[in-house]
Amino acid sequence: MSNNDSISKTIKVALALCVVCSVVVSTAAVMLKPLQDANVQEDRKRNILVAAGMFDAGVPIDDQFVGIEARAVDLATGRFTDAVDVENFNPIAAAKDPAQSQRLDGDADIANIARREDITVVYLSGGVENPDRIILPIRGAGLWGQMYGFLALEGDVRTIAGIGFYEHKETPGLGGEITNPRWQALWPGKFAFSDGEIAIEVLKGAANRDGPRANYEIDGLSGATLTTRGVNGTVHFWLGENGFGPFLANLKAGEA
Repeated sequence: MSNNDSISKTIKVALALCVVCSVVVSTAAVMLKPLQDANVQEDRKRNILVAAGMFDAGVPIDDQFVGIEARAVDLATGRFTDAVDVENFNPIAAAKDPAQSQRLDGDADIANIARREDITVVYLSGGVENPDRIILPIRGAGLWGQMYGFLALEGDVRTIAGIGFYEHKETPGLGGEITNPRWQALWPGKFAFSDGEIAIEVLKGAANRDGPRANYEIDGLSGATLTTRGVNGTVHFWLGENGFGPFLANLKAGEA
């Protein structure tokens, strides 16, 4: 009987410990969630500022973000919409919901994302009517998985202000160089469009600095052909008719 009592007590103690540990973990998760959410928001703001060429490590991020406004955009019409709450809306989650997204087939899916959300969120610096920066969320497939980032245009809706990738699965030292500040520094000042057509190109090799297309070419990533191709497809998709093309045209015409 004593052996049975010992086994029974052991099981009871183990169960009690499991319950206590579960309560502690759950409580910690609930208490830490606001802090985790705040960190996620701060990191997102930092990535937006970096892509726009506006980040200053010596100034609090919230202070730098004061002049940037988030607005929802209906990608089909290319116009602003109040259909969603931009503070709580998640475009990536919406892209996975058939009721809130469009399936992309064949040549339309040059970024290899499979589905594109109907509504997304853009960021404007300097005012909605006449912004000096338009920061666009972009994503597309690299060699090993999806790459997520931001592409920023200047107020002329043509000149690239910067680019930044904040999440990817590319090989360090090869495709992973998309986060290298030296490579990202090649983008500002380049032209995204020429005569209304997408003109920016990420090459397989080095751009010709003295060639006629010097203002439209970005050096490729050495030893990372598929990542280079993925970045080029990503940028072309989001600047094109199935991405932000209609919105950028409306914005330039003052009709967004």
